[in-house]
Amino acid sequence: MPGPIRRLLDFYALQLRLLRTWRLGRRALLRRLALTTVVAYIALAISIYLVPGISASGPPSILAAVLLIALLNSAFRPVVLWLALPLGILVVAVVGVALQLVVVLLVGTLIPGIHLSGLVAAVETAVIFAIVNASISWFISLGEDESYFSHLVRLLAAQGAAKSDVPGVVIIQIDGLSHPVVVNQIRAGRIPTMARWLRSRSHRLIGWECQLPSQTSASQAGILLGSNDGIPAFRWYEKASGRLLVSNRPSDAAEIEGRYAGGDPLLAGHGTSVGNLFSGGAGESLLTMSRMTHPVEALGPTRSWFYFFVSPFAFARAVVLTIGEAGKEVWQARRQRLAGVEPRIERGGAYPLLRGVTNVFLRHVTTSLIVERMLQGTPIIYADFVDYDEIAHHAGPERAESLEALDGVDHVLGGLERVASEAPRPYRFVVLSDHGQSMGATFRQRHGKTVEEVVRDLIGGGQEVKAETAPVEAWGPINGLLTELGRAAGFGGRVISRALASRSSEGAVELGPGRGDRAEQTDAEAERPDLVVCASGNLALVYFNASRERLTLERLTELYPRLIDGLGRHEGIGFLLVRSAVDGAVAIGPRGRNHLDQRRIEGVDPLAAFGPHAADNIRRLDSMPNVGDLVLNSALDPETDEVAAFEELVGSHGGAGGWQTKAFLLYPRDWSAPVGQLVGAPAVHRQLVAWLAAAGLRSPAPKRDVSAAVPPEESPPEDAPPLEAIAS
Repeated sequence: MPGPIRRLLDFYALQLRLLRTWRLGRRALLRRLALTTVVAYIALAISIYLVPGISASGPPSILAAVLLIALLNSAFRPVVLWLALPLGILVVAVVGVALQLVVVLLVGTLIPGIHLSGLVAAVETAVIFAIVNASISWFISLGEDESYFSHLVRLLAAQGAAKSDVPGVVIIQIDGLSHPVVVNQIRAGRIPTMARWLRSRSHRLIGWECQLPSQTSASQAGILLGSNDGIPAFRWYEKASGRLLVSNRPSDAAEIEGRYAGGDPLLAGHGTSVGNLFSGGAGESLLTMSRMTHPVEALGPTRSWFYFFVSPFAFARAVVLTIGEAGKEVWQARRQRLAGVEPRIERGGAYPLLRGVTNVFLRHVTTSLIVERMLQGTPIIYADFVDYDEIAHHAGPERAESLEALDGVDHVLGGLERVASEAPRPYRFVVLSDHGQSMGATFRQRHGKTVEEVVRDLIGGGQEVKAETAPVEAWGPINGLLTELGRAAGFGGRVISRALASRSSEGAVELGPGRGDRAEQTDAEAERPDLVVCASGNLALVYFNASRERLTLERLTELYPRLIDGLGRHEGIGFLLVRSAVDGAVAIGPRGRNHLDQRRIEGVDPLAAFGPHAADNIRRLDSMPNVGDLVLNSALDPETDEVAAFEELVGSHGGAGGWQTKAFLLYPRDWSAPVGQLVGAPAVHRQLVAWLAAAGLRSPAPKRDVSAAVPPEESPPEDAPPLEAIAS
């Protein structure tokens, strides 16, 4: 028998085996079939009512049409899409949508009681049918992960996977989620999956201290690469070359990761990175910013998208929910504005659509990629979900819309737990964050000027200023997705690449504020701005191009006599960091100075309000080669723990103050507990390496002189109550 025919027969045999061995049982299968039939009947009836060009003679005709649609989709849709895979993602998407149109045309031809006037009516019917079906299924929580098509994809993905008794590890990063928020939401009855893991004593929850800068690229470099010593902010200026580096630009992310080559990456070997800034040495990197400069390492094989398009309604559901999420953002922002909620920021422009894509579409993409790798038995998977962090930036880390996004990620964890029961190996789950977020009105809202305007006024005005203070984090995942779609194999990838060529740089799509302006100056002094200000939340790095070297306190005072005193006394600045040629690193506040290198304080310590790790964190930041001539950290409200971001974000991270440095780690309880409190992302890296080595998934870390932990604090912080009490 010819090979193609045999493969086709094997495929249909697989479908029959699926129906015989439905993992939830025969009754569950029958209930599922009955419910999906009812939903499809309602959706088709609504479509017939709304579309003038289609009619039905009665309920029996509609029911017959629904059954024929289900039969055609089940029998032919998976095969046609599988054949279309080599042509690329865009072709698969077009074919997937076109198939539903063909099905409607066949129904109008083959069912006697259905009358279809023509192609336009078929298009309208197919669109409305898909939208209504997806909407009703979502509303009644008809889980996509239990559909026939989802189970079929799982069987296909697991074909040929080698069985293993060695548990794999799935590490899920919930971007921007602080330890206190996790604790509070468990107490409030939310995030049920993580709460169940903790209360059933299968997992243990601890906090870890994020060093400065408290932002994703520094933390992910520390966790995935083992070091983050050269990352002073999310974006920074390198005076020697005149180059601005932004962590979520693909070429810059590749440059940053390349600087840590030769270390001990967490995912070295057979690990998979999904949706991260850095690959962590993974053998396979999907939607990973630092690998987008390598065309062969894009979204992975096109079959990764089979999950989206094999179901007639999965893609429609993702699109409908994405649009619905954007609409929900508009409504929630208006409600916040009418209620007079403070602090708040404007949430218009492109943000509603960005929220829809990150909170729905990208979450679906990331989840499906994780599911496929689990079913193939990948030993270690590290994935980042950015939806909570993005909404918290605009709404606030404890506002209702942010917590709803957190519930959505928790729902994904529950789904992955169910997938693990079908995988060729057992899986253990680790959930962590890279940092937290702190709340507060922005610096501009409080003081009427941006931080770069304040600095410019103090140095006399008239200087050419380059301010990198516009929020850009939200655009990173979108640009990454579009970049990888454009680099995918096949005709579709070429179409997307050409369509976005004018908005791309070095082959990477660059949408959003400041994109396209690479700020890469030549060595000619005249082409450099006089002043560069880079903001990361409530942390700002200030560079003066009066010298290629870092300017000292004495030189800055000579050049700009009003600068240091003016910033030190500004009510919006908690402290500024500057290096003295005589005294070394100095943190200056409104009523005193902390001579960090000399461990000497004059007057009132400006770092006292920022916690016990503040001095060490600032001392470490000062040692980085590309730190600003000045480092500014906003003031901290002692009554509310609120900070003032130098970006226009109501929830922020990057500096010190509030919960932005309080990350969390949820890990299996039977693993050895860390010794003391983990301080810094590299300490988390060493702990993860030790756990993975103990599980037999990688080699132990090389011997280091620096301990992975520090002694625990004498008393627990007020915002992190004892977790054993919660578990009990």
